[in-house]
Amino acid sequence: MVKRPEILAVVQARGGSKGLPRKNLRLLGGHPLVAYSIASGLAARSVTRVIMSTDDEEIAQVALQYGAEVPFLRPPELARDDTLDFPLFEHAIRWLAESENYHPDVIVQLRPTTPLRPRGLIDEAVRILESDAAADCVRGVTIPKQTPYKMWRDGDDGCLLPLMDTAFAEPFNMPRQQLPMAYWQTGHVDAIRTTTITKKGSLTGTRVRPVMVDGNYCVDIDTLVDFDLAERAMRQKHLDIDVPQGAGARTLRAWPKQIDLLVFDFDGVFTDNRVLVLEDGREAAWCNRGDGMGLSLLRDTGLPMFVLSTEENPIVLARCRKLQLECRHGLADKRAALIELARERNVDLSRVVYVGNDVNDVGCMEAAGFAVAVADAHGEALARADLVLSRPGGQGAVRELCDLLLQQMR
Repeated sequence: MVKRPEILAVVQARGGSKGLPRKNLRLLGGHPLVAYSIASGLAARSVTRVIMSTDDEEIAQVALQYGAEVPFLRPPELARDDTLDFPLFEHAIRWLAESENYHPDVIVQLRPTTPLRPRGLIDEAVRILESDAAADCVRGVTIPKQTPYKMWRDGDDGCLLPLMDTAFAEPFNMPRQQLPMAYWQTGHVDAIRTTTITKKGSLTGTRVRPVMVDGNYCVDIDTLVDFDLAERAMRQKHLDIDVPQGAGARTLRAWPKQIDLLVFDFDGVFTDNRVLVLEDGREAAWCNRGDGMGLSLLRDTGLPMFVLSTEENPIVLARCRKLQLECRHGLADKRAALIELARERNVDLSRVVYVGNDVNDVGCMEAAGFAVAVADAHGEALARADLVLSRPGGQGAVRELCDLLLQQMR
């Protein structure tokens, strides 16, 4: 009997993201971004184990909910902005060998930023690798819309120089059809022999085989525009991808057809969650002036708005008075306070929109008809949000929501 190869799928996702805060936990089609790579790994018949390599407790918890293992937390020095992929896999291989005596034959790299992964792509990559004993790895590629033969780089004198030195006299003036085929690595999948990493010190080696990816699946998530592109492609339902399953899976709710009450948390929504403590014990917080104008415009539509906060500091009342918002603060149970508020106002909770940022908002987010989270919200709040704003708390998130609601009311 031939022993089945041990194929380890590794999803790597760090907690920090400077360009788009908490990017790996932002919702795409109702699921955190990392869930799609986990789903692909679990669905692949050739994969024998799926783990998450992360430095972040929240990402680890989400990964467990969606079915991945989290045998370790990655050390902080392997979670910096400039950390390369190679040391992450070195660390994972070494940790599993030393802690579990586990030695995979093949490592499959699954990047969360390419969530639209064609069904069956991982198995095809592994098949190609297994069919060529001399191959070091298989890398997902597609045919780019632009060829590098027609690209340029900066010269020393401010002029352009051809990007590539080739045998062609002027490839940038040649018809595309006469130029060699070029491929762009998409990031969907890399199937790598473990020995390529441990013995050759590389994630690719020297003999790299391609597995082709349809260009329609090639959305690399880096910005909010990329999220929108991916959402649009998923809504058109012409892409065959693995849909996340597990305890963390949930369906996004639509905006209520009629909104009767808009309720905000305060700290981390109106503020950036920082506090300035003076020597006499008084506190100050950072807010955004643009929120006031947005709320004023929204108030003119007649939409009732309210603030519920656990914070006891009078700064909450002072800011709410300034913004002409009704407020209750020092609350021990915000969910109960929201339910009581809806009862007093004779408002159905299904017509309430709640805006929060942390774990003490989760109960309200679940009770309300629609839940909104600021961009830098805690992972548990992000996972229960129907909408995640692009702006962090205290940095224009409230104004962004006001503008969105005003657009919907037109």
